[in-house]
Amino acid sequence: MAYARKVDNTHGDVVSALRKVGYLVADCSGMGRGFPDLVVYRVGQPIRLVEVKSKGGTITAEQEKFMALGWPVTVVWSADDALAKLL
Repeated sequence: MAYARKVDNTHGDVVSALRKVGYLVADCSGMGRGFPDLVVYRVGQPIRLVEVKSKGGTITAEQEKFMALGWPVTVVWSADDALAKLL
């Protein structure tokens, strides 16, 4: 089965903002099956799973299933939101 692998409009801005403040960012948006868009790490902080959404975006059923397994996923809506939640 093929999966849609589109990134939200804010994706690039979020990645750039996180990298500017020292995060290592692995873009996993092409993985599908509900896996979060980004895996991020900054020295002194835990590795984080980040789902990037644009205004009006929604969490898919696959993403809900992934999160229901107990994975701690941070959902962000903009670069500013990502910095506020992760710093």
